[in-house]
Amino acid sequence: MFTEIIAAAGVLGLLTVVPGPDMAVVTRRAVSSGWRDGLRTVGGITAGLLVWGVLTVAGLAAVLAASAVAYTAVKLLGAAYLVFLGIQALVRSRKGAPPSAAVPGAAADGGSPWRTGLVSNVLNPKIAVFYTGLLPTLTPHSLPSHLGMALLVLLHAALTLVWLGGYVMVLAKARAFFDRPAVRRALDRVTGVVLIGFGLKVATADS
Repeated sequence: MFTEIIAAAGVLGLLTVVPGPDMAVVTRRAVSSGWRDGLRTVGGITAGLLVWGVLTVAGLAAVLAASAVAYTAVKLLGAAYLVFLGIQALVRSRKGAPPSAAVPGAAADGGSPWRTGLVSNVLNPKIAVFYTGLLPTLTPHSLPSHLGMALLVLLHAALTLVWLGGYVMVLAKARAFFDRPAVRRALDRVTGVVLIGFGLKVATADS
């Protein structure tokens, strides 16, 4: 069983470090509002994975993955949210607003960072497909299927938390660089375009 868990961790680890919408959302939040908001966003993303994990173990995620109408509805909502975040970043780049984290107690940019991470992940139906399609193939054979799935969901959530949390702290080390107005504008534009691109990709992706 231990060998199977290590192998599963390797596969999940590789999938976790592949850049995607989560990293773009975290980058935007950490750079615009500071590392604390970045970590809160990571916490929301991790919570979103746990929500999908509970739905998967309960069998509801499989229903979503098998239902074209439900899948399309969630997919379009998720795509619209990513595009909305991208447009926010582009608008911010045009305004040239100073970083909210520079002022202690300032309001976070774009609302609750935890909610931003949670919503962006809960509205990603690809996770339902991932959890119901791939995780069963990685579940240790010596464990009951529900227990094995729960274990892998927790493992994936932990890997995501560590990876994105570490990424936020790396961004924090370069805070002085990112606080330069020209760099901030450029990064807002890049992350805005990337988020819109991910949104369009999600919207047009096949189930």
